[in-house]
Formats: sequence, structure tokens, C-alpha cells
Amino acid sequence: MLTFLNRLQNLLDATRAADFLAPLALRLYLAPIFWMGATHKLQNVSFDCLTGQGGETCNFAVQPDIIEWFGNADWGLGLPFPEVMANLAAYTEFAGAILLVLGLAVRWISIPLMITMVVAAVTVHWQHGWQAIADPQSCLFNCGDAVEAIERLSRAKDILKAHGNYDWLTEQGSFAVLNNGIEFAATYFIMLLALFFMGAGRIFSLDHWIHRLFRRPRY
Repeated sequence: MLTFLNRLQNLLDATRAADFLAPLALRLYLAPIFWMGATHKLQNVSFDCLTGQGGETCNFAVQPDIIEWFGNADWGLGLPFPEVMANLAAYTEFAGAILLVLGLAVRWISIPLMITMVVAAVTVHWQHGWQAIADPQSCLFNCGDAVEAIERLSRAKDILKAHGNYDWLTEQGSFAVLNNGIEFAATYFIMLLALFFMGAGRIFSLDHWIHRLFRRPRY
């Protein structure tokens, strides 16, 4: 029995030869998330602009309504220095998306990206608890709010079934209540934390090849 277990462990250890797949998967998962966050905040961001094929002047300035949302305390975040904060968030996400794809300076860019996630969790999502989508069956915190959200969702579905084409409305997916809790921000933070410690990974990252070419081994 012990021999069999040792063989299983040896087989499991052999998979470490492909350990580069874990950071690669994290990078490729996070990159489009931060790219979408950046393009939501910046004007005229497109692949054509980045490659110079658009034929127009590309001004990657933060949209004025985003700056106003960062600074307005009544219906926004109410942060100090909103223009500075909005630019920091937008360009951190913009640079982060590109660097994660390239596998370049991944440990370094993970730091400001983690800070961005903490700020987002505290200023935008904290008041809504943990869940991103309200679900009283699997809630950890604010379960009462989740129950009330589902009650409202049920009432909304009844209205749509009575007065709308419900089959057509749900053809592309079911209705849900966006609770907007810290779940996603916390998840992205944990993924970035893993990248901070493990780095970009071998083979499919510029960090790996730069390290091989220019870094001297430590003794």
C-alpha cells in the first residue's frame, strides 16, 4: 500500500514540470478584466489605436464623467483628488492588462493592481457585503439582504411573465440581482497576490527570458 501511495505521489510530483501553466492561466484570466476596466475609464482605447492602424489621433484621456464619479460624494465615490485617483486607476489597469499578457514585470505590476482592488472593495463594494450576485442559499454575510433581493427578483419575474415575453427576455440568460459585493475584487486580489509571490511563470513570459539572459545566479 505504501509503495502504491509513493508511486501516486511521484506521479503527482511529475506534474510540476508544467508548473508554468498556473501563473499563465492567472495572467490570461486577469488581463481582459483589467483591460475592460481601463477601456471603460479611458477614451478612444482600441486595438487600432495601439497598433497605429486607426488613422485617427488616439487620446487616451480619462472620461470626464469617470472623474466626476470618483469625486462626487452624493452619487459617486467621494474620493479626494478625483482626477489623480481616476488616472491612477485607469492607467494602472491599462498597463496591467498589457504587462500581464506579456508576462513582463508581473510581480511589480501586481502591487498597484492589488492596491486598486483594495480601493475598489472598500469604496465601491464594501457596503454591499460579500456576494457579487445575491443568493440566500450560499450567503456568508448579509443573508437578510440577499433574501430581500431574491424576493424582489421573484416579484420582477412575475411582472415580466405577466406583461412581457419572458421566454425571449431570458433567452440569453436568467435574471439575477447584482449585489455588487466585494467577492470579485477579493478574488482578483487573491489571484494577484499569488502572481506576486510566484511571478509570471516559466517559458511563456518575458520575465522568464529576461531573467535567464541578464540575471546572475545567487550563491
